[in-house]
Amino acid sequence: MEVMKRALILFMVFMVLQRGKGQLIENFYGNSCPNLESIVKQEASTKFSQTFVTIPATLRLFFHDCFVEGCDASIMISSPNGDAEKDAQDNLSLAGDGFDTVIKAKQAVERQCPGVVSCADILALAARDVVVLAGGPSWEVELGRRDGLRSQASRVTGNLPEPEFNLAQLNTIFARNNLSQFDMIALSGAHTVGFSHCDRFANRIYSFSSSSAVDPTLDPNYAQQLMEACPRNVDPSIAINMDPETPRTFDNVYYQNLVSGKGLFTADQVLFTDSSSASTVNDFASNPGNFNGAFITAMRKLGRVGVKTGNEGEIRIDCTRFNS
Repeated sequence: MEVMKRALILFMVFMVLQRGKGQLIENFYGNSCPNLESIVKQEASTKFSQTFVTIPATLRLFFHDCFVEGCDASIMISSPNGDAEKDAQDNLSLAGDGFDTVIKAKQAVERQCPGVVSCADILALAARDVVVLAGGPSWEVELGRRDGLRSQASRVTGNLPEPEFNLAQLNTIFARNNLSQFDMIALSGAHTVGFSHCDRFANRIYSFSSSSAVDPTLDPNYAQQLMEACPRNVDPSIAINMDPETPRTFDNVYYQNLVSGKGLFTADQVLFTDSSSASTVNDFASNPGNFNGAFITAMRKLGRVGVKTGNEGEIRIDCTRFNS
């Protein structure tokens, strides 16, 4: 009996240590904050009722957070010196509605469960909730992240995919985060509800190459639409939908657009024009269930990137500032 007791204690200690090595679990706050998911869902829904931008802004915020320092809410930190992660050039276009969704949800959670739930976990839940609000699939979110203690603009460069990336460059940057080409193509599907400022793709319609001002992989009619929406020297604040067909629905039409030459970024269209990824695009374009399943798997994998657990990091009281 004594041997059994010792074995059980050792097993429990082992499990705790394993948890501290970056293991997340569903229902992590089942006892400490049982209403967490309904609170976050309500706040996301309220914000969504005010502006649709809540959907792409929150999704993109999660992605940008996880690819720099891991999923630790380092993107949320505000610095009086303008040198935090969110101040980096690649993050200046992150819409404020995403930040606001997380901040409001955190404040609501703090009223019920003070000092218990990390901003990183609230962001992960909100990213799932906005996909559902836009008509996309739902999934169980693994929880147990802690908030990071570092947020520096200087650490962003080179860690986020750029609009002009080719397939090899996309695969390289995703592989650094334990995400496969298949995961990358599935996550790119979030562009079905995305938007972009004109300067991010202007080269494809005005100065693509010495032999062709317009990228020849663009559908000519779509290229004309882009020129009309984004004339030369357009107001830099102007943004257009990345999915010209169903911009407010989370669906697989993004992939159908790629097949039709209507990918907004080079990094979108290359998924179809490169023969080593085209079959996946064709599959997702034809089978919404396959896309949804792949997207769920990829989002769960993305949510594990560089997480802090156990005694690492902290549980921020205010998502925009470190506790001390």
